[in-house]
Amino acid sequence: MRRWLTTTAILVLTGSGVFSLAQKASKLHAVADSQLKAVNPDEFVGADVCASCHEAEAKGFATNPHSKMVLMHGNSGITCENCHGPGKAHVEGGGDVTKIFNPGKGSAKQVDATCLTCHAGAHPDFERSPHAKAGVGCTTCHSIHKSQDKEQLLKTSQPKLCFQCHTDTKAAFNMPFHHQVNEGLIKCSDCHDVHGAFEKSNLRSRNDSNLICTKCHTEMRGPFVYEHTPIKAEGCMGCHNPHGSQNARMLNMPSINTLCNQCHSPVSAATVHGMGAGSSELTPCTNCHTYIHGSNIDVALLR
Repeated sequence: MRRWLTTTAILVLTGSGVFSLAQKASKLHAVADSQLKAVNPDEFVGADVCASCHEAEAKGFATNPHSKMVLMHGNSGITCENCHGPGKAHVEGGGDVTKIFNPGKGSAKQVDATCLTCHAGAHPDFERSPHAKAGVGCTTCHSIHKSQDKEQLLKTSQPKLCFQCHTDTKAAFNMPFHHQVNEGLIKCSDCHDVHGAFEKSNLRSRNDSNLICTKCHTEMRGPFVYEHTPIKAEGCMGCHNPHGSQNARMLNMPSINTLCNQCHSPVSAATVHGMGAGSSELTPCTNCHTYIHGSNIDVALLR
């Protein structure tokens, strides 16, 4: 009976989560549809009219991913006015900037709402993300017309873009041992979903942060017959600093014994192994406990 109630509760919570997301998506689509219906087609002037004044922006737009919008609705889609709004009043006002929406000068909330009318499906969690809550809007990182990264339209490439705010993380990548982010072998977005995720620190995995690490470190993935408890409880970052460390194994502490002794006190270790406390400190734990990520042969994780 208890198991049935637990399973039922999980299904209800999971179902409510899915229903909530479906409701949110439906609401965004309804808002977008109402906005389209509220706009008079006669208020649009077309991209060619925009290009007559904004020549530089129009010239570089052919290679812009947003240019695909013109293919919408049977090749009768529009481009400039999809984001900036109808341009008739702006043109008739002699280029009056108060009569057109400029994302570069709008609030983060206004810009995000504009972008999410199309990108809500790809980034359903953005509104609850730390970036959105901190007022970091789409155009803080993306530049539609003057991007250096043409695929994602980033203002500058990773990790330089991320380091503009995350200065503490930048310092970690200058440690003696670090993931090869500065070298260009790994990108911040390989591990973090900057548009929002359910894991802390915007980690990409939705149910197990260890999966972020084991997608590359496959030998640590398991499952193992005998598991090291902290891996399931605290995860990889209970012992490792993924950005950088003084330790060759990117441990949170320079010495592996100091790290192990946070859970396994030196006194108990000396008692178990029949040696003095000083000896247990001098001998690296991993000399004997080789398979610290998990073992299929020994409960003490011995080789």
